[in-house]
Amino acid sequence: MMIRNKRPLDGVLLFDKPLNPSSNTALQKVRRLFHAEKAGHTGTLDPLATGLLPICFGEATRFSGALLDADKTYRALVKLGQTTATGDAEGEVTGSFPVALEEARVRGVLRGFTGEIRQVPPMHSALKHLGKPLYEYIRKGETIEREGRSVTIHELVLERFAGDELEIAVRCSKGTYIRTLAEDIGQALGCGAHLLGLRRTAIGFFRLENARGLPELEAMNMAEREACLLPPDCLLQDLPVLELDEAQATRIAQGQRLAVDAALPDGKVRLYGKGRFIGVADLAGRRLAPDRMLSGAAKSAAGGNGTNLKLSSETL
Repeated sequence: MMIRNKRPLDGVLLFDKPLNPSSNTALQKVRRLFHAEKAGHTGTLDPLATGLLPICFGEATRFSGALLDADKTYRALVKLGQTTATGDAEGEVTGSFPVALEEARVRGVLRGFTGEIRQVPPMHSALKHLGKPLYEYIRKGETIEREGRSVTIHELVLERFAGDELEIAVRCSKGTYIRTLAEDIGQALGCGAHLLGLRRTAIGFFRLENARGLPELEAMNMAEREACLLPPDCLLQDLPVLELDEAQATRIAQGQRLAVDAALPDGKVRLYGKGRFIGVADLAGRRLAPDRMLSGAAKSAAGGNGTNLKLSSETL
């Protein structure tokens, strides 16, 4: 269905993706509800996964890459004693094995997966080989040799152990495949395993408890939906803040470099003019170079018509 009366809209929605739709299908449903011209999601979730899916509208899409490197937190349900072709509940069962495990043994194995580990990406993934996602090769019966890569499991907690099922909480680095983690845990336990269910509970600073589900959004009027949006600079909370005067803000918004006196470390900084967020710049010594600026940054810096994008941490 086409979106009629599309309109410019800036901000970030913390969305609770339901079971079954793909991340893109969920995105389009939300975009239609907001009649938004431009929208994108950060951090794809498989159709069988639920939970936190930040959706960026308008200007916020310029800064959505900031979440790609953020740690992710999940609750995962792992089925022991069965392996599948895909590593999750969608795949055909490829093996069944007896399960006779003590909880102490399970906890010991989980401890071995904490820290930096090596993972081989699954064939049923969107990881690309020669420009095509791996899942396109497996559909044709082809298997591509994949190299293992390092990921970090910051925390791995056993929440529940019930015979042939484990429920675990995982906080991990970007690029971690929880399906692969479930399979590797099953292999280490000697009984095989696959991922039965997955729910993402956090990305970086953002938490699932602050997210909105589709039924809740559908029941709202437009003003109520817009009140759910966070400002674009909420994506950049880990960057230091640099406040510029009106002349400086106008110049950098026009693409010029500046000489500034700032007691900040070199690297990327959030820029504000008259309290309004105007973009991101690179600071090196006293030199400030624009990186990604809002399209209306010059007007905002001068106090003209523009959305007040100051961050309210109480909404996160």
